[in-house]
Amino acid sequence: MIQVTHTDLFSCVQLGPYRLPNRIVMAPMTRNRAGVGNVPTQLNATYYAQRATAGLIVTECTQVSPQGVGYPATPGIHSPEQIAGWRLVTDAVHNAGGKIFLQLWHTGRISHPSLQPDGALPVAPSAIAPTGNASTYTGSQPFVTPRALETEEIAGVIEQFRQGAKNALAAGFDGVEIHGAFGYIIDQFLQDGTNKRTDIYGGSIENRVRFLLEVTEVVCSVWGANRVGIKLSPSNTYNDVHDSDPQALFSYAIAALNTFGLGYLHLMEASPADIRHGGKPIPVCDFLPLYSGTLIANGGYDREKGDAAIASGVADLVSFGELFLANPDLPERLRLNAPLNQPDRNTFYGGDEKGYTDYPFLQSTTIE
Repeated sequence: MIQVTHTDLFSCVQLGPYRLPNRIVMAPMTRNRAGVGNVPTQLNATYYAQRATAGLIVTECTQVSPQGVGYPATPGIHSPEQIAGWRLVTDAVHNAGGKIFLQLWHTGRISHPSLQPDGALPVAPSAIAPTGNASTYTGSQPFVTPRALETEEIAGVIEQFRQGAKNALAAGFDGVEIHGAFGYIIDQFLQDGTNKRTDIYGGSIENRVRFLLEVTEVVCSVWGANRVGIKLSPSNTYNDVHDSDPQALFSYAIAALNTFGLGYLHLMEASPADIRHGGKPIPVCDFLPLYSGTLIANGGYDREKGDAAIASGVADLVSFGELFLANPDLPERLRLNAPLNQPDRNTFYGGDEKGYTDYPFLQSTTIE
């Protein structure tokens, strides 16, 4: 493996088998712009290709099965049409010189019967309804109480992740990221506020981490561990998740993941919302002694903070969300300390090219 000295956001880095030109990652961002049948379209291909100067793009979360759907107009990776749609995206990104990983996603209880096959209840580790409302095609509706998975069903959900990983390979991606964050199904198994099971998937931390590790194992069996990443959010309160001892839980999980030789671990810093809602902020640096692989940090970073994190060894790469949403040429703007476009929150979710592919590029030739 090529040895790289940590310097700043603009230094090269080895991520699994890939030599990346910079350490700036486009973070996964749900945009609700998939076409009919949750199929990516040419509009999505344009959006991602515009941002191909990122060292790595991680796509918006993408459901691994019809059961995994939790929001309108989010893309899937479980039908031939979806695979073909994502091939438009990967071809466009590769033609622009970029690397792109697909984020594999199952929403678990964060769904609604109107989004499920045959109007079924969403599934979860335990029959506990989240607070708040689901987003549906007919507007906001209260979350329902999900159906707790039977022990013998869990292998089938894990198989959905394996098949999603295989489909991502067929769609031409460079790797995959497992979405274990933000209160979706993996996070629901991890945290004791949402997991009240009494079988081998509940109770002790070891048992609650089992689902994450089994999903990781099957995805790595498809891709090889060095082309697989995992995203976790140790301080998260989004989607009504909480744990009695998140420090112990995520320390155990991250130490266990360290044995796989993954391409990377993608960790979220605590957000202001997490703190407001009673989360226990755990900085990414707390986990450094437990993880010897490549680490991506996300949450509130700008150029100065990103450079500092890399120079100090807190992170190997830094991912950017809203800044990349509004600045398709973000690496160049950061390099030049150029002005940044401001994101339009009114166009974050759903719609057309407005607020999606129409953010202006920097005319770098005019900047001395």
